[in-house]
Amino acid sequence: MIDLKFLRENPELVKQNIKNKFQDHKLSLVDEVIALDEDSRKAKQEADALRANRNALSKQIGGLMKEGKKEEAAALKEQVAKDAERLAALEADERELADKVTQIMMKIPNIIDPSVPIGEDDSCNVEIEKFGDPHVPEFEVPYHTEIMERFCGIDLDAAGKVAGNGFYYLMGDIARLHSAVISYARDFMIERGFTYCVPPFMIRSNVVTGVMSFEEMDAMMYKIEGEDLYLIGTSEHSMIGKFIDTINDEERLPYTLTSYSPCFRKEKGAHGIEERGVYRIHQFEKQEMIVVCKPEESKMWYERLWQNTVDLFRSLDIPVRTLECCSGDLADLKVKSCDVEAWSPRQKKYFEVGSCSNLGDAQARRLKIRVKGKGGKYFAHTLNNTVVAPPRMLIAFLENNLNADGSVNIPEALRMYMGGKEKLIPKN
Repeated sequence: MIDLKFLRENPELVKQNIKNKFQDHKLSLVDEVIALDEDSRKAKQEADALRANRNALSKQIGGLMKEGKKEEAAALKEQVAKDAERLAALEADERELADKVTQIMMKIPNIIDPSVPIGEDDSCNVEIEKFGDPHVPEFEVPYHTEIMERFCGIDLDAAGKVAGNGFYYLMGDIARLHSAVISYARDFMIERGFTYCVPPFMIRSNVVTGVMSFEEMDAMMYKIEGEDLYLIGTSEHSMIGKFIDTINDEERLPYTLTSYSPCFRKEKGAHGIEERGVYRIHQFEKQEMIVVCKPEESKMWYERLWQNTVDLFRSLDIPVRTLECCSGDLADLKVKSCDVEAWSPRQKKYFEVGSCSNLGDAQARRLKIRVKGKGGKYFAHTLNNTVVAPPRMLIAFLENNLNADGSVNIPEALRMYMGGKEKLIPKN
């Protein structure tokens, strides 16, 4: 959510930003907010004047009563009573107008960074840099579920009977590999100075609307029936929510946290053949990282965050690239975002395994995450990034570490989490 004062003073800039995000249907919201804000300020001015007049009349009434001028005092009391009725109506109007302004402001997208490429959808995203040499082996690389089945490592049929489509059982070495990747990612981030945290896996609606847009909430979140609770789609939501309605000492910033959680997503819509198996699912686990920092440091932390993910994947012998998200592919709260994509030898192309985002002060403004500095109070900046999210990450791992005989190499970094194993040997 952008600053109302900024919108009031820069309406054309806000409208151009909406156009850059290809959301022309929201252009009218800017004028609507300005009109409502003007009505709100007029109501506040009249209410303030009535309060000041009430205080002055109260003093006069006291003086008249001391002088024994009861009739004159009674006339002023009648005026105070009438003003009180008008004041109550104005205060109700103020609240209603403020609520309307807030609801509309939450629909207006954040101002994107000038460096963001302008484009309508993800087809306009721009490759930034490649890390590692993409390799296509001479042998055929099977679909990821076929690789897992060779190790008796996955059971989609049983999961379908128990929970439906979009769920899975991971078994044996594949399940252990899944846990090993999570454990390694946790320690990797701790070594980089992040504080480890296991957050709540459910959050209240005020946190949900504080961290994401209404459109995202509807597309992603599972609501707990009869409760003001939602299952998290990613732990960044409950991690940022940790700081809701707080005033933080500037000297203590930045807060750098890494979190483990299961994640639950609706994943609405039909998906292609490349999203079968465990590519796009309703339940998965993830190691996440978030930063709460001073505004002037958010660009620096953005660069650090995506680099962490690149370094982790390269330590597991997986080639990756970074992709700058264009304006139309940015969620409404984001200032700037890039995807980390891993190389798929089978598909002979890259696919998304993580996303790094700078949200500026949008989440902090919604959640009232403030900072107390020498110059006064201000809103913090928040950032988030995926460290690793198996089982999708397992697809990249298995394909890039697969041998012609069906075995899978275990990079040295993971061996201590796999009981010292250097290689997984297929059972089928």
